[in-house]
Amino acid sequence: MRIAVLCPHLAPDLAPTGVVMTSIAAELAARGHELHIITSLPWYVDHAVEPGWDGRLVRHDDQPWGRVTRVHPFPTDKANIPARALAFGGFTALATVEGLLARRRPDVVLAMSPPLTLGPAGAVVARARRVPFVFNIQDVFPDVAIEVGALANPTAIAAAQRLERASYLAADAVTVLSDDLADNVRAKVGPAAADRVRVIPNFVDTQRIRPASRDNAYRREFGLEGRRVVMYAGNLGFSQSVELLLDAARAFADDPDLGDVVAVVNGGGSRRHELEARAAGLDNVRFVDLQPAARLPEVLAAADVHTVLLRRGLARSSVPSKLYSILAAGRPVLASVDAGTEVATTIERAGAGISVAPEDPEAFTAALRRLLAHPAGTAAMGAAGRAFVEGWASPAAVAEAYEALFLELVDRRRRRGRR
Repeated sequence: MRIAVLCPHLAPDLAPTGVVMTSIAAELAARGHELHIITSLPWYVDHAVEPGWDGRLVRHDDQPWGRVTRVHPFPTDKANIPARALAFGGFTALATVEGLLARRRPDVVLAMSPPLTLGPAGAVVARARRVPFVFNIQDVFPDVAIEVGALANPTAIAAAQRLERASYLAADAVTVLSDDLADNVRAKVGPAAADRVRVIPNFVDTQRIRPASRDNAYRREFGLEGRRVVMYAGNLGFSQSVELLLDAARAFADDPDLGDVVAVVNGGGSRRHELEARAAGLDNVRFVDLQPAARLPEVLAAADVHTVLLRRGLARSSVPSKLYSILAAGRPVLASVDAGTEVATTIERAGAGISVAPEDPEAFTAALRRLLAHPAGTAAMGAAGRAFVEGWASPAAVAEAYEALFLELVDRRRRRGRR
């Protein structure tokens, strides 16, 4: 089967969605499928096209399993919403043209959101090639942008919501990561199109990410030896309430029982400078740049407790992939998320940590104190999380689920054509 993929990131870019799509693509290629992946030039880390990749709008890279086409993402400041919208528009236009001009006709088109604009792009390419279109939703937009206040203009919100619904209805199938995200999308498309929404969870590679010693090169490099490490690893943007961790560190600063505790913020993003200013004067906080993907198992192993921090309302439209990696690493989780959402229910089912209400510094700090006060209990939580994900879908199983969906849609279209 020939599969056209439109996605915002792909290795060597370090964006979480790029890691997801890289793994899915590798597994589909291993199953004998031919892929044409249309994505961006690497730019995620510094929001600028990485050295060695600049100078051209479009680059083609032929592989034994197909082709990767990388187009310019026109990167801009994430806080500048109008500029970012224009950047998404430019990237999407180039991706659409490359999809339409591809030398071989695909059997199916898969597009990933965000950005939401890749929904119409995938639909246009699929319709022009007369093949099924599958729209994969990693985060539900514009819900996330509205919740964090990045999108506030009523006219812009209404336009984005119309685009969102039109993209869902243009797809032969919409895949989401969890049941609560499925409920979100089904409510928007209505009963007549509800059966298009399918749940295919993201995966965790339990072979690559596994429990390991805390005393590793990461700790030595960043001066963390002999400390109890509470870590946030990931993007530092509007969606993440990382200030909760900084406030807890401030509360711990004068507590002699917690003198060996250090908060580590591992990542980058539009709010990093703001967060660094907030942590000024705190000796128990470290900021570490986003690490190469190959170093992820080591980063995860270095922490005693990991955190998942989402602002109010966001856990209903976003499922951070870091949660599954934390569980695979055998580390306990402290999550600040809405009750009843995928993150909270997963932690509860696994017995892998504690979840508290979002944006509640007192509750977060109190929960963190409880975890740090009972090391045997936190170790048991980490082991329970590891046991829980060992029965989850592997990258190969997720690729197989996509393959089955593609074959179903292709067969359905073929049968309709005969009629």
